[in-house]
Amino acid sequence: MDIADLRVLEAVSRHGSMNRAAQALHTVQSNVTLRIRALEEELGLKLFQRHARGVTATPAGARLLPYAARIAKLLADAQAAARDEGEPAGPLTLGSLETTTALRLSPLLGDFAKAHPRVRLIVGTGTTRHLVDQVLACRLDGAFVAGPVDHPELHQEEVFEEELVLASAPGLTSLDALARVPELKTIVFQIGCSYRQSLEAVLAERGIVTASPLEFGSLDAIISCVAAGVGVTLLPRAVLARAASEGRVALHSLPAARARVATLFVRRHDGYASSALAAFLAMARARYGRTEA
Repeated sequence: MDIADLRVLEAVSRHGSMNRAAQALHTVQSNVTLRIRALEEELGLKLFQRHARGVTATPAGARLLPYAARIAKLLADAQAAARDEGEPAGPLTLGSLETTTALRLSPLLGDFAKAHPRVRLIVGTGTTRHLVDQVLACRLDGAFVAGPVDHPELHQEEVFEEELVLASAPGLTSLDALARVPELKTIVFQIGCSYRQSLEAVLAERGIVTASPLEFGSLDAIISCVAAGVGVTLLPRAVLARAASEGRVALHSLPAARARVATLFVRRHDGYASSALAAFLAMARARYGRTEA
């Protein structure tokens, strides 16, 4: 077993297909198939279950995968450390909540790109659960997620704090009026979104039963649906401020215990913190008044 075998293993698992893994690795499918078969023979175990739609990792394959990702990341970190002379440069792959990207990171990204043109910065968005999983799988150098997060392999620091509010169409005058809305719908991001979980908790505490949630992947789509009276959502006040000032939505304050949420930056404890990452976090702390944890 060598690092090339583990890279093939990770690619096949991530893409769920020998053919798609081959495309990602810029090779032919027969090479991928031979690598996996040789690895299975070496270990004396089946690593993938073949089926009509592609392949799925067996329990043995699933147990091996975290080591493959960590070994690959360790080698990448070793190369980065050797080349890192203190001047931010090279790749930096981050994740962020869509709300955090829109509200906090947009101006920061432009400033960072101007200050450090040698850094190849990539930022993807997702739910807290998805982003944490991506950091743990070594696919992201770090991510901005909603707290709290409790995982022994993650280092975390609070970078921002947001006030959460419930948003409705303008005709709804108070939180108490929610109980009188027939078949109340929630407009939310996909499962794994911490704001969605907070909304469900707020409504449950008031004994409000909702219809099946409507899921969207776009912040603009969620706000538009709320404005149209389709349902309610829960998001940071600052994200909704423009829509509220335009009279498109009404904002309802939450009880203090539910109103504040920390936005954390998480990364693996064993990951290499490059000069590029250090510079990005220093800029974020300086802009938003935080000190290093």
